[in-house]
Amino acid sequence: MPAEGEPAEAGEPAGAAQAGAPAAIPVSPAVHKRLTTGLGGFTMAMGACLLLVLAIFLITPRNNEEILPTVDYSSQLWAMRNEAPFTAYAPEGLPPGWRPTSSRLTGLDAGGKKPVAWHLGFVTPGDEYAALEQSNERAAEFIRRMTSSSTPLGTQQVGGITWNKSFRKDKKANSLTRTLPDGTTLVVTGTATHEELAVLAASLKPQPKQGAGLSPSASPTPGS
Repeated sequence: MPAEGEPAEAGEPAGAAQAGAPAAIPVSPAVHKRLTTGLGGFTMAMGACLLLVLAIFLITPRNNEEILPTVDYSSQLWAMRNEAPFTAYAPEGLPPGWRPTSSRLTGLDAGGKKPVAWHLGFVTPGDEYAALEQSNERAAEFIRRMTSSSTPLGTQQVGGITWNKSFRKDKKANSLTRTLPDGTTLVVTGTATHEELAVLAASLKPQPKQGAGLSPSASPTPGS
């Protein structure tokens, strides 16, 4: 090794004068480019893939409809026929496409201390919602609650019977209401048009109490 301040001997590699210094490794321009731009290229490729996935997601048709289960309301109908303190009404002979999706009874177990009410909901052929609400609750209060205080629109004749017609714009709620001589109130309401609601209203028939059994018409049938 040359003395301090003396040049390295001929043929000795440059930098060998510095003990322990790593030797430089020559690389081609192509390799150098890959080494210095690899992360950027990878990021661009991943971004392109994500954009492609997003485009496919946006153009792929999707069905966001909520599928509601079909219910059998024959047991609730039997209870209303035999235990309600008033004559119950139920739909009979609805056209195909009307599908029952909900049924609830309230007040039957209160021993007459509370009003009795029956809710029966349907999906209509127009893929809208329609419900029958009936109760012996005070008519004005029951109608106000069931129609969400909708705006009166006059009357509508359904099978020769006059129903009161109303609409609430902010909830897209159409309603037909009728109070019977015994004080029972019938309300058909929902997002269905008044024309579809009239179909449900026209199908309502009084249900006899004597010899009442489970009604076959209350059971969902295929295609209905």
